[in-house]
Amino acid sequence: MRYGYWMPVFGGWLRNVEDENMRADWDYVKTLAQRSEDLGYDLSLIAELNLNDIKGEEAPSLDAWSTAAALAAVTKKIELMVAVRPTFHSPALLAKQAANIDHISNGRLSLNVVSSWWQDEAKKYGVHFEQHNDRYARTAEWLHIVDNLWKQDHFTFEGKFYKVTDSILQPKPVSRPRPFIYAGGESEAAKNMIAAQCDGYVMHGDEPAAIGRRIQDLSERREKLGLPRMKFGVAAYSIVRNTEQEVKKELDRITNVQGSAAGYKNYQQWLAGTQLENQVSLQDYSVSNRGLRSGLTGTPDQVAERIAAFEAVGVDLFLLQCSPQLEEMERFSEAVIQVLAS
Repeated sequence: MRYGYWMPVFGGWLRNVEDENMRADWDYVKTLAQRSEDLGYDLSLIAELNLNDIKGEEAPSLDAWSTAAALAAVTKKIELMVAVRPTFHSPALLAKQAANIDHISNGRLSLNVVSSWWQDEAKKYGVHFEQHNDRYARTAEWLHIVDNLWKQDHFTFEGKFYKVTDSILQPKPVSRPRPFIYAGGESEAAKNMIAAQCDGYVMHGDEPAAIGRRIQDLSERREKLGLPRMKFGVAAYSIVRNTEQEVKKELDRITNVQGSAAGYKNYQQWLAGTQLENQVSLQDYSVSNRGLRSGLTGTPDQVAERIAAFEAVGVDLFLLQCSPQLEEMERFSEAVIQVLAS
């Protein structure tokens, strides 16, 4: 099992807590990234939104790609999984930018391709917002161009959304045959695209049985295409305490829904912009990415048992959230990662 975590570029993961003691600034994310390598974490996912989805639009949020480039220079081991939304980036320019960061990190860059869901953000940044299936059609073309530019020169392509002519990209990425590409999505359009063009499938939090069914589904789509097994990751919000009473107290704190909090403003728009397999309650929405559904909450033994259940259905990677992040990541490392590794 690999343990990754979401870089807190929005200053936290809880919509009902205004100040989580984890600043959205460079000093905090730099400290967290460097400390995480000592704690045994394998990967950090750097989300991309130009407005703050968690704390409200007026709150600060860090730019994903410039933050990733800076982190590549001050870390040594962790994989940097950077989110990218095709509607916000030219494929040729992003391929060039990502190849450069892959060199700075000596081959530690990977992509998490995300199709946009936030219409207001697109309007505020002057980006055309497309309907669901068009976004995935665009993403398929976008990935085709990025993939080919990383592997060959004098590449030419003309599609519905993009055109490049005799394009050259040097230097090529350090990673061979190219940087690893993850993506997530629950619609038919998303799953077909991911099975055909990506290497890893990342999912919102859910119980092991449901995650196992999604892994089986993607694996069968992949097999029909004659492609090798994908890697599978799942989001999880972690709470590790010595007693169940302490766990319940922390759960009550983070799910005390305050409907007027600024971070809840996007709830309806998020539901409208996605095609989810299951309904998401306002309480689920309090914690980002349905992380509580994974059930990585409990005593160290209970959490270890849950991790084993996810391993049994084929999960390769956790993408963890917690609050306050540095302190909780230290606790999780000591109680879970280091114990399971010994």
